[in-house]
Amino acid sequence: MSTRLEHANLVVRDVEETLRFLQTAFPDFRIRGEGTTLQGARWVHVGNDEAYVALQPASEEPAEPWVPYGGRPGTNHLGFEVDDAEAVRTRLAAAGYQDSTVPNAHPHRKRVYFHDAEGNDWEFVEYLSDDRARRNDYEIADL
Repeated sequence: MSTRLEHANLVVRDVEETLRFLQTAFPDFRIRGEGTTLQGARWVHVGNDEAYVALQPASEEPAEPWVPYGGRPGTNHLGFEVDDAEAVRTRLAAAGYQDSTVPNAHPHRKRVYFHDAEGNDWEFVEYLSDDRARRNDYEIADL
């Protein structure tokens, strides 16, 4: 059996804005399903035939704002494999999103990172080799 991530379920402040971010990054993403929560708020599943992101609105603000990589428990970023990392960078930058890419140079993968409007960090990785050992090589400096 092979394992793959089918979906992620996120609570967001603004479902529409997160939809805009995801559909800018992934032009093949469409609304796969939507409805309302028991409290009457809209939820959305956005993705393609292989994977999706479930979005539901937050009902309250956290006591402290989440800061990715701040050391507290939580999700630092979600990483998506893409065919063309530079095309994702171009689309997101043109739409006004903040590029948060850390320096990285690996001969077999290219990574770009962006913050969405809520400050969540997202990774987009393009593999430059079909050889799994090369793609997943962590001995080569990625800086």
